[in-house]
Amino acid sequence: MTTFKDSSLHNGGTSAQHKMTLAQIFEALMGGQLTVRITAYDGSAAGPEDAEFGLHLATSRGTTYLVTAPGDLGLARAYISGDLELTGAHPGDPYGALQALASDLNFVRPSPLTLAHIARSLGIEHFRPIAPPPQEALPRWRRFTDGLRHSKSRDAEVIHYHYDVSNTFYEWVLGPSMTYTCAVYPDLDASLETAQENKYRLIFDKLRLKPGNRLLDIGCGWGGMVRYAAHRGVKVIGATLSAEQAEWAQKAIVEEGLADLAEVRHCDYRDITETGFDAVSSIGLTEHIGVSNYPAYFTFIRDRLRVGGMLLNHCITRPDNHKRGRAGSFIDRYVFPDGELTGSGKIISKLQDVGGMEVVHEENFRDHYAMTLRDWNRNLVEHWDEAVEEVGEGTARLWGLYMAGCRIGFERDIVQLHHVLATKLDDKGHNDLPLRPWWDA
Repeated sequence: MTTFKDSSLHNGGTSAQHKMTLAQIFEALMGGQLTVRITAYDGSAAGPEDAEFGLHLATSRGTTYLVTAPGDLGLARAYISGDLELTGAHPGDPYGALQALASDLNFVRPSPLTLAHIARSLGIEHFRPIAPPPQEALPRWRRFTDGLRHSKSRDAEVIHYHYDVSNTFYEWVLGPSMTYTCAVYPDLDASLETAQENKYRLIFDKLRLKPGNRLLDIGCGWGGMVRYAAHRGVKVIGATLSAEQAEWAQKAIVEEGLADLAEVRHCDYRDITETGFDAVSSIGLTEHIGVSNYPAYFTFIRDRLRVGGMLLNHCITRPDNHKRGRAGSFIDRYVFPDGELTGSGKIISKLQDVGGMEVVHEENFRDHYAMTLRDWNRNLVEHWDEAVEEVGEGTARLWGLYMAGCRIGFERDIVQLHHVLATKLDDKGHNDLPLRPWWDA
């Protein structure tokens, strides 16, 4: 194992005259206690030789990415471009490697002397920023050309960025259900398809839907909830900002003989003018709304419901209500530009504050989302060669990294997934609901 300590710089001044290897620099920044193997293109290595997982810095460009964007953004740039490799793991599912690295990637701040030595060893050329990989979105401050934050035009652009990758690619990752939201597993051994069907069943039951009812599904994706409800005699309108999703969903609606009951519109949910719906489902949209827009969002939903109508809001959340809403740099630049998360308590309070809506139930599906991501990664591994051919290796690597990293986030309670169920009261504050929950868990 290569080791490096600050004290070596003071032994007669000799060490300070020698250029540090890349492995030594990694060790200095990580405190010298590695459990993974670090190797680099300069031939240096650090960490246990028999480690199951590790990092390999393959190119000089990767060093520049790491130096010019310290933290998760630089790591993502180097990894997506192929300049940084996670050894011991398949790129379609790097979960094991990320788990191992998570215990080591606790960067420490070396002494000023060590930092100066690192800078001299790297060379000034690595401190000049270079173009990021093509998969990276513009930084927030440069997105103003697409409109104000959460304006219709800017929301349309960021949804296009994430969801219009390729319907074929999504079919391989998501499986036959084409459902890009948390599944609800009836047991630990349930398949992804069984769990997604069970999720729609649960939402359908919570909303007290029955044949002849009218449902509005906001942010409907590829129409999974739309088609589930229509198969049970419910009239459904779905709305999505993704043109590819809308096209795929409309085709599926026709093929399944549901055209008389269901439609998916390529539009902003705010363009839906119909009212009097018996229920509104919002499954995975609130993350894109922006916390400051919650009052307008919930007011819109309230005004689309009939008295006694139901709302089910399914949303990724933070485990508390205090942290800033905006996502970190990797998620914002590579996954969900402009995405914002907050705690379930804030979602509930904002819903209550619009008036006329009563929250009647909420529950957390954090463990279910970790399992869902596990199964999506498995699908990507199974279809890896086809995925690379369809979208390119950089985008395929991005999705493997993103899903595996999110799985760890749910497992460690960094993020959660909550259902919030509410009903629209009459003008006297009454509802007509059963006294106890009416659905099977």
